[in-house]
Amino acid sequence: MKKMIAAACAAAFFACASCSALNIPESSFVPMQSESAVPENEKRYVPVNYREQVGMWLPYVKFPEYMQGKSDEDFRRGMEQFFEDAAAENVNTVYFHVHPMGDAYYRSELYPKGVYLDGNYDPLEIVLNEAHKRGISVHAWINPLRLQTEEQMRKVPDNFIIKKWINAGKPFVKNVNGRWYLDPAYSETAELLAETVNEIIGNYNVDGIHIDDYFYPSADPDFDSDAFTESGGNDLAEWRIANVNRFVKKIYDTVKLWDKKLMFGISPQGNINSDYDTQYADVRRWGGEQGFCDYIVPQIYFGFENETSPFLPVLAQWEELVGNSGVALIIGLAAYKLGREDKWAGEAAELEWINDPDIISRQISAVKGSSADGYALYT
Repeated sequence: MKKMIAAACAAAFFACASCSALNIPESSFVPMQSESAVPENEKRYVPVNYREQVGMWLPYVKFPEYMQGKSDEDFRRGMEQFFEDAAAENVNTVYFHVHPMGDAYYRSELYPKGVYLDGNYDPLEIVLNEAHKRGISVHAWINPLRLQTEEQMRKVPDNFIIKKWINAGKPFVKNVNGRWYLDPAYSETAELLAETVNEIIGNYNVDGIHIDDYFYPSADPDFDSDAFTESGGNDLAEWRIANVNRFVKKIYDTVKLWDKKLMFGISPQGNINSDYDTQYADVRRWGGEQGFCDYIVPQIYFGFENETSPFLPVLAQWEELVGNSGVALIIGLAAYKLGREDKWAGEAAELEWINDPDIISRQISAVKGSSADGYALYT
C-alpha cells in the first residue's frame, strides 16, 4: 500500500510532516469531540472525526490481498502496515468497505460472511483497533442497494432476509443483468438499510457511516413499473429521486439517533447531470442543505484535459453546489488512474494520466486553493 500511495501522490503527501497535505494548521488537526464530558459510568465511545479530511477508501477489491488464505494474525499485520503507512502520510479518515454486495465483513445476523473472508475473525474489529491506535477515523462503508450475483445468491443460506424475500417472490429485490439489487421504491428497503446501520453502530466503535454511488441500478422504466403505477405518480424521475432521498434520509436519521457526533457521508459520481439522469441521486439537495449528510465526496475522477468533464470546472460546480450549506465538501481523487489510459476522457485526453505523473499532486493543489474541506484518494 505504501508504494502505491507514494507513486500516486508523493509530492503532496510528503510536503508536510506535522500537518495534512492540505496544509491544515497543526492546532486544528484534532478530532471533533463532545462538547461536554461523557459521564464515566456511561463509558460511551466518543467518535473521532476531523474538521478537514484527508481520506482514503479501503475497498473490497483489495480484500483478496489482505484476507484470502490469511489468518487473523496475517490480516492484523496487514492492517498494522496499512495504517502505519496511512498515518505517516497524514491520512486521518479511512472508509472501510464493510458491506459491499449484500455481505458483511463484520459479525452480522442480517447478512452472510463476505466472500473474500475465509478466516474466522472479525475484520472490522481489527481495522478499528489498528486505526484508532493511530488517531485515524473509520467510517463503515456500505453499498446501499447492490447485492450478490445470481450464482452467489444460490449459495447464500435461506435464513438470510434477502434470500427469504427472493424465495417468497417479494418485489423488494430485483435482478438486473444477473445481479440482485434492492429496489428503493419500497419502504422495506429503507428499513433494512436502517437495520444495517443499527447493527454496525450498535456493535462497533465506528466513527461514521459512508455510502457510495450505487443508487438506482437501471434507468429502464420496467425496473419498477409496477410500484410506479401503484404510486399514482406521473413523473418517473421525480418519483425515483424521492425514493432515493427516503432511504438516504433514513440512514442519516438512524446514524444521528445513535450519536450526533457520528458522521454520515455520501460519495456520488462527479458528473452532476449523470447523478440525476442515471441514478436519481439528488446531490444538489444532499450537498446544498443539512439533514441528509454531514459530508459529500464527489468522485471527480477526471483529468484536467477531460473533454466532457475537465477537473477544474467540475470542482467549481461542486463548490457552488455546496456553497454555505454547512455540508463538508471532500473531493474524491482517482489515484488508481495514474499510468493508465483513460478511454472515456476523449481522444485528446486519453493519455493524460500516463503523460502527467504529477496530475494527482496538481489536483490536490487545486483542492487546497478551493473552498473544499479536504480530499480522499481511491488508490
